[in-house]
Amino acid sequence: MRLGVLDVGSNTVHLQVVDTHPGARPNPTYNHKEELRLTEFLDDENNISKAGITALRSAIKNAIAHSRRAKTEELLPFATSALREASNGEEIIGDINKDFEIDLQVLSGEEEARLTFLAARRWFGWSSGRLLVIDIGGGSLEIASGINEFPEVAVSLPLGASRLTKNFLGGDPFTTKSIRSLRDHIEDQLEAVLATSVKHEDSDRAIATSKTLRTLARLCGDWYGGNGKLITLDSIRKMSSKLAEMNSEERTKLPGVSANRARQIVAGALVTESVMRNLDLEKLEICPWALREGLVLKYMDWIER
Repeated sequence: MRLGVLDVGSNTVHLQVVDTHPGARPNPTYNHKEELRLTEFLDDENNISKAGITALRSAIKNAIAHSRRAKTEELLPFATSALREASNGEEIIGDINKDFEIDLQVLSGEEEARLTFLAARRWFGWSSGRLLVIDIGGGSLEIASGINEFPEVAVSLPLGASRLTKNFLGGDPFTTKSIRSLRDHIEDQLEAVLATSVKHEDSDRAIATSKTLRTLARLCGDWYGGNGKLITLDSIRKMSSKLAEMNSEERTKLPGVSANRARQIVAGALVTESVMRNLDLEKLEICPWALREGLVLKYMDWIER
């Protein structure tokens, strides 16, 4: 079965086409991605501007066209934090579904965490024991933990790399004051949740997903040795400071860092550092599967029933 997974995120509109069937792994066959950065189109009243709506509709129209050319049998469109939290998000989604004849659904932060956890569990298998899974997106941070395919704990916090960059970081390179302000904000947000809801003491493996964390792992390998599939606490501490001292042009020249992510990779590194420190994690292992794969796996489980 050929599925098209349409991910309307805070940074991009990403179509991933996969071939699969019940019991099989999702096999990616085609990708189409447009950088959108929806959070940058939010006004003071948290509405997505007319320009943002126009750009979003154009990106979705293009993705649907690519999906048809790829001969997908089913399109699974979903939206995450940017549309979920926008004051006019519900209206925008209603118009999109009517005009393009799709069923764009908004995932809650907890649903994002649960689906990402499912993907990590299937990737690493039952022998990996109790997992702690961390995902940093453009708008939110998801953390989930558990022993089964569905986590016992799933939380979402407004600590996405794009959101934090827009709200806190200024200057090029970023000012020391803005970095300090962001660090304090991250700590305050984590302190209110992690101590009571997420405990790492019983976890066997700590897993990281998302483009931001994959990029950080690659930089860890390039700068501090390793295979590019791990983030260690020592390396992320050093990396956070090093990235913050660079300007955007310098960060764009780093391997795996696009112009779109050159500014927000600093916020992603600071969130990663804080999460690892607060949860006493010495290392994070990169999982190549994440939210999109989790959605496909859940859909195929439903088909099989």
